[in-house]
Amino acid sequence: MHRLQPWLCAFVAALALAGAPAEARDYSLGALRIVEPYARATPPGARTAGAWLRIENRGTANDELVGVASPIADSAELHVMRMEGTVARMRPVGAIGIPAGAVVALVPSGYHVMLVGLHQPLVEGGNFPLTLSFAKAGKIEVEVSVIALDAAAPAASAGHIHR
Repeated sequence: MHRLQPWLCAFVAALALAGAPAEARDYSLGALRIVEPYARATPPGARTAGAWLRIENRGTANDELVGVASPIADSAELHVMRMEGTVARMRPVGAIGIPAGAVVALVPSGYHVMLVGLHQPLVEGGNFPLTLSFAKAGKIEVEVSVIALDAAAPAASAGHIHR
């Protein structure tokens, strides 16, 4: 029986890990680091969704996020949400500055990626590709994790611009 116990323990551990949530996804492109891209699940019939992430510029030169694209929607756009009194207003922006040595967080209450014309609902536990285009660093494709509609944002994605 002693020979079986280590194998059984390893098997149980492997099963437990198989159901564990995936590690946070981080990506590097030159001096830029993209951290924890995520979106929230959408209700059936939703035609739009938001996506958020954090961008760290570890270099000495400024850059800009100038475009986004994803095959899961008719279009992807850079947007900003601002409060005007008690009304939340969203509008497209041409670019999001990524200053040298700074961290810029795309969050629900600020800059974000707007996916317009979703081809199907976003389902909790799924993921989808998103291509980010930077003025200087170029392009990178990241995988966006879909979290529950009512889930809190990942801790690594919190915040705005820091130097």
